[in-house]
Amino acid sequence: MKDGPHAVDVHVGKTIRIKRLMRKVSQTELGDRVGVTFQQIQKYEKGSNRVSASMLVEIAGALDVDVRSFFEDVNPGTANDNPTPSEEFVVSRDGVLLNAAFLSIKNEQVRKKIVKLVQAIAGMELDDAQ
Repeated sequence: MKDGPHAVDVHVGKTIRIKRLMRKVSQTELGDRVGVTFQQIQKYEKGSNRVSASMLVEIAGALDVDVRSFFEDVNPGTANDNPTPSEEFVVSRDGVLLNAAFLSIKNEQVRKKIVKLVQAIAGMELDDAQ
């Protein structure tokens, strides 16, 4: 058995963080809603403390999400302990907020133009297939 948090616990924790940030809920507020400290929420989000099934149901209710959503895309057999920079960004505060803002833009053409603009600023080659 390896040391450190289990890959599924890390995945669930990251998902809690993403869903919390997308709903603009602080760790303190979520902790208050479910009866734990913000430090405990931090430990759940890092995967360093395993979330019990009952607490996960409480968190899902507090964030108004389906409890099953915490396990989407879980594949413990192929879990990667070394996330890529893009995976790290996606779960960062900026990544979650950027994603939420982007998804709130309903016009698909505007979203495509934003992607092209960001790619141009970054100096990336544009992909017309998008």
